[in-house]
Amino acid sequence: MRFSDGLFLLLAMICSASMAIALRFFRTSQNNRYGMILGNYLTCTLIGFLMIADKPLLFQAHPATYVCGLIGGLLFVLSLVCMQSSISSNGTILSSAFSKLGLLVPLLLSVLFFHEIPSLLQAAGLLLVVASILIMNGTTKQNTSFSLLFLLIVLLTNGMSDSMAKIYSSIGYQSEETVYMFILFLFAAMLTYVLMVLETRRTGKKADLTDLSAGICIGIPNYFSSVLLLRSLRTIPAVIAYPVFSAGTIMIVSAVSLFLFREHLTRRQTIGLFLILISLVLLNI
Repeated sequence: MRFSDGLFLLLAMICSASMAIALRFFRTSQNNRYGMILGNYLTCTLIGFLMIADKPLLFQAHPATYVCGLIGGLLFVLSLVCMQSSISSNGTILSSAFSKLGLLVPLLLSVLFFHEIPSLLQAAGLLLVVASILIMNGTTKQNTSFSLLFLLIVLLTNGMSDSMAKIYSSIGYQSEETVYMFILFLFAAMLTYVLMVLETRRTGKKADLTDLSAGICIGIPNYFSSVLLLRSLRTIPAVIAYPVFSAGTIMIVSAVSLFLFREHLTRRQTIGLFLILISLVLLNI
């Protein structure tokens, strides 16, 4: 992978890591769990609209752009809801690990439908990424079929959500990528607003400005992370882009947490990061 090809991917990793780092700075009131998420999607929607140079294109885009945008927005919110349901049954650590393992879905789709076959060294690098995610997120003693069902749903929904970038980059139109991103985040914002209203009716708690403000700060890097990953998939095979994106984001967040926030790494995290370093080398050979 040439540096020029990987520039968009590198910037996507930095933006993705910035989202996690922003969460470290901001504390929300947690009055309504969908407030921050809505602020995030509204910010992405506004940026997406401003990024459309030719506004009439909004009404002239190919039907595939609208369809992919709507499906992508639905999967964004669906993966979030499934993640929340899994956390109540399996806890945050295991649910987070399976959400990251969702990268296996777009990789499988790329092999089966786009015929992107990794080399032996790259396949070894991919396996190391998967192993590092499992090691860094620990283990659990929960083995009930109900919990496993939720974990598999989390893996599939997150994986399908991630897959939309590859699907649209393959069947979509490059000149309409900004329209695709706008529709995706607009629909996600609409669905999240419905969930927020239902949550308010159920609990009586409303989202406040603190939640929405935090969402705005997260939404800016979120938008550009999504766009840059989509751009990188134009030239980098998905079997390389997705694992490098996941592994690189983990490395950046870990480095910032270590040097800026003075957080200490556990033995599992140290082993996991070492495996990630090796995997990044193998994936780029």
